Amino acid sequence: MGNLCNDNIVTEFEQSVINTVGEITSNYRKSELICLNKTKHLPNRSEIIGIIKDLRKIIFPGYFDDFTLGYSFADYYVGKELVDIKERLFRQVLLAISYNNSEDITIEELEKKSEEISINFIKKLPYIQEMLLMDVQAGFDGDPAAKSKEEIIFSYPGLFAIYVYRLAHELYTQNVPFIPRIMTEYAHNKTGIDINSGATIGKYFFIDHGTGVVIGETTIIGDNVKLYQGVTLGALSTRSGQQLREVKRHPTIEDNVTIYSGATVLGGETVIGKGTVIGGNAFITESIPENMKVSVNNPELKIKETKKPDSKDNPWEI
Repeated sequence: MGNLCNDNIVTEFEQSVINTVGEITSNYRKSELICLNKTKHLPNRSEIIGIIKDLRKIIFPGYFDDFTLGYSFADYYVGKELVDIKERLFRQVLLAISYNNSEDITIEELEKKSEEISINFIKKLPYIQEMLLMDVQAGFDGDPAAKSKEEIIFSYPGLFAIYVYRLAHELYTQNVPFIPRIMTEYAHNKTGIDINSGATIGKYFFIDHGTGVVIGETTIIGDNVKLYQGVTLGALSTRSGQQLREVKRHPTIEDNVTIYSGATVLGGETVIGKGTVIGGNAFITESIPENMKVSVNNPELKIKETKKPDSKDNPWEI
């Protein structure tokens, strides 16, 4: 009797896997974008998110940790955490700038640059904390539904998006690739608020509700600005793509401006003057002077008396 098990027989599925593997790995060799010897140098997204979470414990102690921090141990705790975060950030920055190293800079020079960037970032944390505390105050002052400032720190998505932005912006200003975008896209995913790390945002900033807010890379926002959900501070048509990389494409919002839900403000030359209020659903592509109120005419409303159903079998009030 012959052997019923023939190890040399390749099933149709196994052959399809073999063929697919060959095609995929062939694409590896053809494309620089997915070349394996580059991919291994990319920063670690999970590690960067971990840094965001640990920094929040330092900036807002007592809110996001699982222990009670007393004043007598605060110096030790903060110092220990900052040393750890600086080393972790150093490794991620080194990966990021090494990946983008097109000038054949030596590893020693890359390490020195990464060290400087990481130390400069740590030095900026007191300033970031001061800005965020003012953002918390803006949230409390601007939202009558807020029961306390603690509630804003704990639960407001707008504050979380601003917190991550303020961290990412300090790395953006030092020309760190990848990491600022990883940070802000993490906040975007969690909150629905998309703030590019390149935007310049002043103090006492508040985003109410927040979902759908978009703030572009070259946006400039002054002090005491308030945005509602669905606001877009964007660019006009960007068909020129990369040719516009260094061009101011997004609007300037001056101090004490309020922009209500669904409004869109576009263009690098567009300036919204101090003290102006932009009404909901406005579409703006040109500058507005100071202390203006901009609104959209309401569409005509038609009100008709509701007809009673003809019978119990027809529940719809149409």
